[in-house]
Amino acid sequence: MILPPALAAYPAHSRGRLFREDDGGPRGPRDVFQRDRDRIVHSVSFRRLRHKTQVFVAPDGDHYRVRLTHSIEVAQIGRTIARALGINEDLTEALCLAHDLGHPPFGHAGEDALDEALRPFGGFDHNSHTLRLVTCLEAPYPEFDGLNLSWETLEGLAKHNGPVAEPGWALAAVDNRHGLELGSYPTLEAQVAALADDIAYDNHDIDDGLRAGVLRLDALLEQPLIARHWKAIERRHPHLALDRKLKALVRDQIGTMVGDLLAETGRRVAETGVETLGEVRSAGQPLVALSPELAADERALKRFLYAHLYNAPPLQPVRHEAQRVVANLAAAYLADPRLLPDAWAHAGDDEAERARHIGDYIAGMTDTFAIRRHQELIGRVELPDRF
Repeated sequence: MILPPALAAYPAHSRGRLFREDDGGPRGPRDVFQRDRDRIVHSVSFRRLRHKTQVFVAPDGDHYRVRLTHSIEVAQIGRTIARALGINEDLTEALCLAHDLGHPPFGHAGEDALDEALRPFGGFDHNSHTLRLVTCLEAPYPEFDGLNLSWETLEGLAKHNGPVAEPGWALAAVDNRHGLELGSYPTLEAQVAALADDIAYDNHDIDDGLRAGVLRLDALLEQPLIARHWKAIERRHPHLALDRKLKALVRDQIGTMVGDLLAETGRRVAETGVETLGEVRSAGQPLVALSPELAADERALKRFLYAHLYNAPPLQPVRHEAQRVVANLAAAYLADPRLLPDAWAHAGDDEAERARHIGDYIAGMTDTFAIRRHQELIGRVELPDRF
């Protein structure tokens, strides 16, 4: 389903960057969105994702996903969808690659602990922290702080999950500077990035959960969406080994979701009659979506994964220990900012500024670095070997 060209984000029509840049020098034949993508890939924050939790903390095995591999998988799915719809692949890829940059160590467990520690100072949110990273904390250029990404990339990172009615302090600060129009929907490219994320983690977390022995196949097959695909695979390949059937299951699930998304997006665009990118932003609903039937099955699958994987009893000791590590580090640095390394020594002139500075430092830690710092400053970390 190729959409009308006017619905895509075009580099030539970009609202540009906050800081004007000299286009001279050996930059190569890249447009604004291609440069955004490349700046993200070359950032320190992106490299750190290789040691940040996706589902399992410092997993005992080389085949499990981490935030880096998850982000690459999201980008692959997003790029495929963008090409099929005829929208901008480079902007889509940039948003997919950057969407998890703001995650602290230990995934959502670490985020909950850091949010609690910083609650008196406005809290912590990984999506807002992504914007803080790319506009402030990354500093590879001599003329400005941040990566100086295009307005469209910043808008997409801020709103890929939809309009933001009440931005937290970090996102509000970015919005005040860049005017991201938080009350409207973002480009189709950003909407694709959000769904590509869902499609990737729904299915790849199943793969990792089964590999780790946390998910049980018989329980998984009670999900209607899974059961339909499993029966089709057994009909096509009745004698295939179990591990190869499981790989086919993940592959088929992704293909079905992508195909359904393309059809539903085409239907919504035709139904709403949008003709311009401005009308996409003011449509009052996402135009990139799964069909109502598949969306209901996907929500049921998510509920299953929360109950049987993310909050599964075998992972609870890991979650609690991860939260203890982050909470202890936050308490130690808040009590004595002199514990920060020299590069982070200037912690701010007031209490809130110091606390947020400490939050920036902890959020930048990888799982392994957080464990090491905790052992150096506070004491042992007891994480089960398997997860």
